[in-house]
Amino acid sequence: SELIRGFLLSGMPCLSSCPPGLLALMAPGLALMATFSLPSQAGDRRALPVEKPPGVKGRTLILLDVNTKSPVRIISENFLSLQLDPSIIHDGWLDFLSSRRLVTLARGLAPAFLRFAGKRTDFLQFHNVKNPAKSRGGPGPDYYLKNYEDDIVRSDIALDKQKGCKIAQHPDIMLELQREKAAQMHLVLLKEQFSNTYSNLTLTARSLDKLYNFADCSGLHLIFALNALRRNPNNSWNSSNALSLLKYSASKKYNISWELGNEPNNYRTLIGRSVNGSQLGKDYTQLRSLLQLIRTYSRAHLYGPNIGRPRKNVIAFLEGFMKVAGGTVDAVTWQHYYIDGRVAKVTDFLKTRLLDTLSDQIRKIQKVVNTYTPGKKIWLEGVGTTSAGGMNNLSDSYAAGFLWLNTLGLLASQGIDVVVRHSFLDHGHNHLVDQNFNPLPDYWLSLLYKRLIGPKVLAIHVAGLQRKPRPGRVIRDKLRIYAHCTSYHNHNYVRGSITLYIINLHRSRKKIKLAGTLRDKIVHQYLLQPYGNDGLHSKSVQLNGQLLAMVDDGTLPELKPRPLRAGRTLVIPPLTMSFYVVKNVNALACRYR
Repeated sequence: SELIRGFLLSGMPCLSSCPPGLLALMAPGLALMATFSLPSQAGDRRALPVEKPPGVKGRTLILLDVNTKSPVRIISENFLSLQLDPSIIHDGWLDFLSSRRLVTLARGLAPAFLRFAGKRTDFLQFHNVKNPAKSRGGPGPDYYLKNYEDDIVRSDIALDKQKGCKIAQHPDIMLELQREKAAQMHLVLLKEQFSNTYSNLTLTARSLDKLYNFADCSGLHLIFALNALRRNPNNSWNSSNALSLLKYSASKKYNISWELGNEPNNYRTLIGRSVNGSQLGKDYTQLRSLLQLIRTYSRAHLYGPNIGRPRKNVIAFLEGFMKVAGGTVDAVTWQHYYIDGRVAKVTDFLKTRLLDTLSDQIRKIQKVVNTYTPGKKIWLEGVGTTSAGGMNNLSDSYAAGFLWLNTLGLLASQGIDVVVRHSFLDHGHNHLVDQNFNPLPDYWLSLLYKRLIGPKVLAIHVAGLQRKPRPGRVIRDKLRIYAHCTSYHNHNYVRGSITLYIINLHRSRKKIKLAGTLRDKIVHQYLLQPYGNDGLHSKSVQLNGQLLAMVDDGTLPELKPRPLRAGRTLVIPPLTMSFYVVKNVNALACRYR
C-alpha cells in the first residue's frame, strides 16, 4: 500500500522504473493516471487512449489522494461574493432590502463583498434628497401608487427610529403590491436590455442609506460602481455627480470601496461614443486623486476596469488601461456569462465543453495583468450562468448549479482571488433569491460552499480507468473534483480537515476510494440533489435526503451531514453535486490560517 501511495502522490506513471511488485499490483486495475487540479492544466485535460485489460468493465473504482503539505493557491476569505443590479431602484426592490428574511439570507453568505453595479451603472445619477415618495414613479392605478408609496414612507419613518442595524417587517399586502409593480417593470427592463437602450436612474440619499444598511446588517462590504459615462466635451470623465455621492457617503462614515463604470468596452453600442482603455485609465487615476482628497476614502480600495469577455479588441482595451492605471487599482476585474439566456436548454448545463470555456479567458486576462503588474489580484465580477436575464426553470434551477460550482472550483484552482455572483436578488432568473424571498438551488449551493470551503486550495491526484475513446472524439472530464482546507469558521471540524467537492455529470454513479493521506478517515457527506418530480428543473433541493428550507425569517436550517464510516468508498450518484469533509487528516497545509 505504501508503494501505491507513493505512485499516487507522484502524479505520473512510473512505467519502466516501477518495482516489479508494484507493477503486479497495478496491472489488474490501474491503466491511467490523471492529475485533475494542477492549476496550469485546468480545462486542458484529455484522456489518453488506452486498452482495457481483459475482464475489466467500463465502470471502475477511482483512487483519490490530496497533497496535504502545502496549498497550491490561497484565495480571499471573500472569494464567493454577491452583486446587486441598479435595476432594483427601477422595480422597487431596493426599498425592501431591510426585510429580516433577506438580511438573514445574505448574512448566511458573509463574509463577502456586495457589488452594486450592472448594465444601468452608467445611467445612474445621485440626488441628495431624503423623501423618496416625491421622486419615485412607477406603473399602476392610483390606489396602487397611493397605498404603496404611503406604506414605503411609513416604513422609512419606522426605520429612522431604529438605531444600529435597521430591520423592517413588511406586511404581506405590501409585498404583494411590490410584486405587482416588479412584474410590470420587469417587462420594461427586459425591453431596455434587448434594445440596449437604457433610461436614466436616480439614486437618492435615502436609497443609498438603505443599500448601505443592508450590506452592513448582512456583514457584507459594499463596492459601489460610479457612472463613467458622464463625460466632458473632451471625453474626459465628469466627476461632479460622483463627488456629491462621495461627500454624502463620507458624511455618513460609510465604509465603501469603489469602481468606475461597467463593461466600458461596450460604450459605443450604448451611447455611440467610445472610451478607450488609456482614457479610462486616466479616469481611474482622476478618481483615485478624488478619493485621496476625502479623508474617509483616502485609503479606500478601487477595482476595475470590469471589461467584458476578453476577445481581441477587449484585450487591447485592457492593455491600454493597464499601461495607465495598472498600479492604481487594487484588483483587475472582468465579467463572464456562459449562455445566451434566450436560447438556453437544460442539456447546455451538462456540456463539459461549456464548463471549460472559462479556462481560456483566465489565461488571457492573466497574461495581460502579469505583463504590466505581476502579482496583481484578479477578480471575476458579474458572473452568471446565462445572459439576458436568464430563463425560467433553467438558470434558477438545480441544473444551473453544475456551472456555478465548477466556476468556483476552476477559478479557485487558477488563483482568481474573488468571484462576484450576479445576482443576489434581481429581475429575471439569474438570482440566488426569488421575489418571494425564497432561496433557490444556487443559494443553497453557495451556502454549503461558504460553510465548508476555506481559502486554501489543495492539489488532488486521481487514478482510475477510463473508457476507450472513439476515433476522432475527445473525451472531456465529466467528473470534476476539487479540494480545499475546510473553512476555519466551521467549528464542527478541527483544523487540518479537508473538504472535497465533486460534480458528477455522468448518467451513472461513480465510486471513489480515498487513498494515501485520506485513507481510513471518517468522512461527512453533504449530498445535494433536486427535490420533487421536476428533476434538473427543480427549484428546491434536498441535502442528504432532507428538503432545505428556512426555519423562519430569521433562521437558516441546520446543514446536517451524513457520517460515513472510515474507509468506506464514496458513491457519487449521477448528475449530482456533493461535498465531503475528511475529518482529522491533520493536514499540514490546513493547520494554520
